[in-house]
Amino acid sequence: MEQKAKIIAVAGKGGVGKTSISATIVKLLVEKYPDKKILAIDADPAVGLSTALGIDVKMTIDDIRKEIVSTVEDGQTKAAIELLGDARYKIFDALVETDGFAFIAVGRPESAGCYCKINSYLKEVISLLSSEFDYVIIDGEAGIEQINRRVMEKVTHLLLITDASKKGTQVINTIKSVADELVMYEKIGAIVNRLPDENIIKYIDTQGIPVLSYIPSDSNLAIFDIEGKNIITLPDQSNIVKGVTEALENIELI
Repeated sequence: MEQKAKIIAVAGKGGVGKTSISATIVKLLVEKYPDKKILAIDADPAVGLSTALGIDVKMTIDDIRKEIVSTVEDGQTKAAIELLGDARYKIFDALVETDGFAFIAVGRPESAGCYCKINSYLKEVISLLSSEFDYVIIDGEAGIEQINRRVMEKVTHLLLITDASKKGTQVINTIKSVADELVMYEKIGAIVNRLPDENIIKYIDTQGIPVLSYIPSDSNLAIFDIEGKNIITLPDQSNIVKGVTEALENIELI
């Protein structure tokens, strides 16, 4: 069966603006495709995407996992199997439907106990859920292996976010090499965010990862961040909106 959803994973080191960019992608896709079904997945334990999109999270996928795990630990195997069977319905309970898109949070990463069966089942359920959508945006943790392990093995578009630092570009290259082994993806590109000055572009080396856009530091966004405002309402002339629009055009998403 052909996968109809375009699955966009956003990754990069901490503090480069992944969540703001993920939220802006949601904003732009909702505006561009009002008739399409769009799902935002917050795969970062900090659950910052919910704040950026103005969503109140009541339940995460990990809450469902914990409930199953604690039942197993209590020795109630039969009840745990029933819970596992119910997990796909519970996932729909964790799904927040909002204006123009739906949202779900993965929650905290796994604790020491692996419970691989539960994790892989929940990943299957997320994939099933995602197949109901046309566009899925995943705001990931710093690495790509977490997305692979906890959310999806296949993404169609991998967007790697860096700032102008050497560390930022090193991290996106590490993520790419991990993704080349672990994650099936069709298209890849980098966004250089929080650029302090255009003159430094010539010094930024993404080691062959195509740069989709350079986004100058954005005072509009800084104010929105401080006030905890919904990024969906950011004005179109904001640097981040203009830069993400350019990136999505270059990777042929809009």
